[in-house]
Amino acid sequence: MNLDLTFTTLGVLFLLGLAADIAGRRTRLPRVTLLLGLGILAGRSGLDLIPAQTEALFEFLSVAALSIVAFLLGGGLTAKKLRLMGGEVMWISILIVLATIVFVSLGLIALGTPPTLALILGALATATDPAATQDAIRQARGAKPFGDKLKAIVAIDDAWGLIAFSLVVALAKGLNGAFDLTVLIHAAREIGGAVILGVAIGLPGAYLTGRLTKGEPQQAEALGIVFLTAGLSLWFDVSYLIAAMTAGMVITNRARHHKRAFHEIKLIQWPFMILFFILAGAALEIEKLATLGVLGLAYAILRIVGRGVGGWLGATMAHSPRPERAWFGPALLPQAGVAVGMALVAAREFPAYADTILTLTIGATVLFEIIGPVATLISVRRVGSQ
Repeated sequence: MNLDLTFTTLGVLFLLGLAADIAGRRTRLPRVTLLLGLGILAGRSGLDLIPAQTEALFEFLSVAALSIVAFLLGGGLTAKKLRLMGGEVMWISILIVLATIVFVSLGLIALGTPPTLALILGALATATDPAATQDAIRQARGAKPFGDKLKAIVAIDDAWGLIAFSLVVALAKGLNGAFDLTVLIHAAREIGGAVILGVAIGLPGAYLTGRLTKGEPQQAEALGIVFLTAGLSLWFDVSYLIAAMTAGMVITNRARHHKRAFHEIKLIQWPFMILFFILAGAALEIEKLATLGVLGLAYAILRIVGRGVGGWLGATMAHSPRPERAWFGPALLPQAGVAVGMALVAAREFPAYADTILTLTIGATVLFEIIGPVATLISVRRVGSQ
């Protein structure tokens, strides 16, 4: 490996990520969109400036970044927070995830998409972008009860989406052959095994964290737990996303030695995400977007409809105020990192559909990072004006 070229490229990519961060803060353009755009410009479809040996790091970086994301998602699921969220947030968040999967999957199957691919795309459509959603809420001001509910929903619906995605992937593996009991057994093993592994790592992790040194956990401690979870998950062939999320949830609920169990891991999350998004954009081949045609357009429309129906149905069942019910779905359209990450997992599991999955997901992420925050802003202001 040409180390000087690799280190030089990584240094440039980190600085480009810093520039995108600054531009995002000053222009309100989503950072994820800027990073993906930089990747597209520097990648195969653009100037082709990223060496192949740097692109080879993409798989490692994607697993590392997504394990950290899943770990932090689990860390946000404290018993206290779940109690405070109440039934309204739970109903809306779960119904949005389920309705999105149903509308996207069945809609694409009706258009002739292979069921396996349709199910996967339906699961990918569940992911949201908490950062873009919360930025739009802050910008909108007003409508505080509605905005607070949206913040609570985006804090938890990616967790439901990860669970649904893991289940769908496990079930979709059986659709290529005869669907029988072994498919359900495999799904139970992949998800149940991940939960068991997460608990097995989380319990001793909760006991040790904060005991090794006084105060907050060390970076080495946090990274060690996350990477150990990811490595053992890949070894045992279980979902590393579910395992990492479970470990994070166990630690945040069982640790008693400090208040911020994941402070250190949050500090080092963004550098991994910078490389992840830039290299994801670099892997996109723009010319393939045109080949998606009806599939790409249908996916975008069905996702919008699914989230709208799911939000309205969940809000109705939870007896939310009537002026709010129609606006939960549109307010939760932004889509970012978790979707791209899940797409990479799906592409590895279903190589026959890898190009379609990655191209569509990255393209849709750019689209929804542009129109999503605008929809959130309009939704919050409309509720506030009623």
